[in-house]
Amino acid sequence: MLGFLVNPVAGLGGRVGLKGTDGMVDEAFRRGAVPVSADRARECLEFLRAKGGIEFLTASGDMGGSLMEELGFAHEVVHSFSGRSGAQDTIASCERFFERDVGLVVFCGGDGTARDVYSVVEHKIPMLGIPAGVKMHSGVFAASPKAAGELILDFLGADCELKDGEVMDVDEEKYRQNVLETRLFGYALTPYKPRLLQAAKVELHGRTDEEAKQEIAEFASEFMADGSAYILGGGTTTKAIADRLGVEKTLLGVDAVKGGRLLAKDAGERELLEVLKKERKVKIIVSPIGAQGFIFGRGSQQISSEVIRKVGADNVIIVATPDKLNSVESLRVDTGDPKLDRELSGYRRVVIGYQMAQRKDVAAV
Repeated sequence: MLGFLVNPVAGLGGRVGLKGTDGMVDEAFRRGAVPVSADRARECLEFLRAKGGIEFLTASGDMGGSLMEELGFAHEVVHSFSGRSGAQDTIASCERFFERDVGLVVFCGGDGTARDVYSVVEHKIPMLGIPAGVKMHSGVFAASPKAAGELILDFLGADCELKDGEVMDVDEEKYRQNVLETRLFGYALTPYKPRLLQAAKVELHGRTDEEAKQEIAEFASEFMADGSAYILGGGTTTKAIADRLGVEKTLLGVDAVKGGRLLAKDAGERELLEVLKKERKVKIIVSPIGAQGFIFGRGSQQISSEVIRKVGADNVIIVATPDKLNSVESLRVDTGDPKLDRELSGYRRVVIGYQMAQRKDVAAV
């Protein structure tokens, strides 16, 4: 028997540029946010439904019970709540799971949800995350909802090992101020297969890495003089590009620039779509996230599938220092749109220095 939980508000802040949802649910809805976690959880469960025979313990309503009923899974609700759910409901549900000796706790959310689950199960029960949050730095998340389904089946069939996955969290208030401060809460047992599990995010530093960023920035400042508007994803490499252009970019947010002029700062999906309405030629520059290798689907959900489709997959430019690129087996995409993920997949050119590029495989997960 498995425990299953959905954080209904996980990921709300992504597309609207809030860099997280902790304490910002009302603001996210005010900005027009649409819930995403239920769809991510459904994608995983639909993969499992074809296999059959799995029984779940879960919480009521939009924390899992409603999806179980919709998809016809055998389940028992062990925690009920009213109104809007919160961390206390995740914790209470996990306490019931622990009492019932479940073999695995599956949760759909982000780092905050992982932290709440871990606060109960610690290193005693394996846990696995279906990625739905804005920031997912922990090493307990599957690469995608489908990958989570595959890992669950492998776990039930004793066809995967358990590894220690880092449970991390980010100070969201500082994150919104473009300061990345992570904390390690502990190590959780996690079903593991390299292709199916994401790595914990790491920061790469070093003189050669910094030199490569400056070379990339110099080259970018030249090709960006083509009259196009550019959407810049978050990260230190894209920040180096903006610095070279003399544009004040948010380090961890998404910005739009044209001709050395800022069009949109710390933009959400809505603001980016407005830029696309006004500009005839637009391109996207993104850099992979640490050891995870994601170029879309982690940290910059503002660059949504709709934004990418309007820009066009051929107008996506990937930049990365050689050290960062060589630290991952392949780059990854998880936009929430499987068809678009396939369009973005395959070997793509990655700018790694001044007039230097390397081909790297991009995989849909």
